[in-house]
Amino acid sequence: MTTSSAPSAPPLRGTPLADRALAPDLARGFVLLLICLANVHVHLHARQQGIRAYPAADLMTLPDRVVTAVQMSLVDGRAFPMFALLVGFGAHQLAVRRLRRGVPAPDVRRLLRRRGLALLLVGGLHGVLLFSGDIAAAYGVLLLLLAPLVVGAGQRALRVLVVAGLVPVTLFGLMEGLPVPEGTTSLLPSVAQESVLLAALFRAGEWLGIGLLAQVPLVGGMVALGVLVGRRGWLDDPVHHRVLLARLAVGGLLLAGLGGLPLALAAAGVFEPTLGQAAAAGALHSATGFAGGLGYACLAALAAAALSARGASPAPVRWLTALGRRSLTGYLAHSVVFAGLLTAWAGGLGATLGVAQAALLAVGTWVLLVAGAVALEAAGRRGPAETWLRRLTYGRGS
Repeated sequence: MTTSSAPSAPPLRGTPLADRALAPDLARGFVLLLICLANVHVHLHARQQGIRAYPAADLMTLPDRVVTAVQMSLVDGRAFPMFALLVGFGAHQLAVRRLRRGVPAPDVRRLLRRRGLALLLVGGLHGVLLFSGDIAAAYGVLLLLLAPLVVGAGQRALRVLVVAGLVPVTLFGLMEGLPVPEGTTSLLPSVAQESVLLAALFRAGEWLGIGLLAQVPLVGGMVALGVLVGRRGWLDDPVHHRVLLARLAVGGLLLAGLGGLPLALAAAGVFEPTLGQAAAAGALHSATGFAGGLGYACLAALAAAALSARGASPAPVRWLTALGRRSLTGYLAHSVVFAGLLTAWAGGLGATLGVAQAALLAVGTWVLLVAGAVALEAAGRRGPAETWLRRLTYGRGS
């Protein structure tokens, strides 16, 4: 007598590069430019700090003030919400592809948790070794916590999370506009330490408090929104949602720009707000960052829809997409450059560069990231961080 065994579930593997949707990778490639711009001034030190880790306005040149105002309105607090939205979207895509292939829901939740643990490990190493403002570990914690919602939750639970996420973001914003104590020369003391060992010890504490515990509630709402965006098909099928995407892109970016303007002008020294005005401007700046993150993602989706209609992608789009496919590698690599050039324990340039000069360094770093990604694309290779993350998530042979 013969016995038959139940069919085994299909092996869990990552998505081949050729099968990836254009809009999310285009958005990831672009958001890394914003991440570079948002993080570079945090590495400046050896001068009195002003609003949101920028130097005090009276220590800045006119170009520095202009760059500060632009970045505060369109980049700071707008880049990480977009990144968080893309993490939520990616988690939804990972889950839905496997559910459609017949993988049981509990196995999919376990896979999301494995991805979360892998991101927590990668983010922890990044935070302790290079940049304590790491965000990857916070995304890992959220995947661990939200795996049941990504796979099985209804729309209502996710909407509640999105709205609830505005509360810690707004409370955080109330504080970011307040005056900085005299003598504060760096948001992250680790960047100003000349000792490599002492800097590492500072980074470990900063990462736990700033890079992990503080950031988890700040990005949770946008991760939930990314899952909702994935369920609506806005990024993987942008052609059928062009009108809505256009409205969200224009409305989101306009709201973010106007909402960030009062704090931006205060940071640039255009006016000196009262304590109440500073708190209100900070709350407005932070809350409208949600709208900016969504607006940027919708803008990338609109670009993808236009390219689909043309049937061909120009070289710059292919370059951005190459970086988007290797966004984790690019994210980690930008910290290698900034730590090597700007921190007191390495290059030390953070003590002398102005905000405008630092912004040029950020753009130059992003260009190098694009060039590296294009070279890997031409060689048919994934980024090293992506390869490692896949192995941690799916096991060897993935």
